[in-house]
Amino acid sequence: MRLEPGEGHPQPGFDFSEYLDGLYGYALILTRNSADAEDLLQETCLRALRAIGRLRSESNVKSWLFTILRNIWLNQLRHRKTTPEMVDLDADDHGANDPPDPSKDPHAIYVSELEREQVRAAIEQLPVEFREIIILREYEELSYQEIAAVLECPPGTVMSRLARARAKLRELLPTVAAAPHSPEKDKHGNNEAVA
Repeated sequence: MRLEPGEGHPQPGFDFSEYLDGLYGYALILTRNSADAEDLLQETCLRALRAIGRLRSESNVKSWLFTILRNIWLNQLRHRKTTPEMVDLDADDHGANDPPDPSKDPHAIYVSELEREQVRAAIEQLPVEFREIIILREYEELSYQEIAAVLECPPGTVMSRLARARAKLRELLPTVAAAPHSPEKDKHGNNEAVA
């Protein structure tokens, strides 16, 4: 999304498209529904476009956009009627039809995808306050101060909530590695027999 100069923007040709994937991922974690996440992202972009003239030049644009998205989501929660929540299980199927990279080991690709799915499933099981903090820190790489600004809480709360979220994730993730281990080698480099 590119904004042209002369409309009171912080800088000519200001562009925040680099944040759209992260914003969508965060919206998907919050809403658990791809259509709702797309709507939330669209509303965030509209509000950001309207307010861009009020953004100070020293402001952190990424943090500002995530704050707008979260505030819209919280407002929607307050106004939403009590209806069952629909979960889109196929929300993360982008790249499913991409051709495999021949330079990569197919088994390693499979194991990596399996691990990614396990982590995603575990994150989905977390309460929303843990889901959003994991996404903001681990995937979007926001600082503690930036997360505190988005969540409107002290940085200490961010740190303790993140520690609890990580601990809960460790409980939810399988303890046995999905990939088989390679046979052990003896001191001569030969495979040892495993009993």
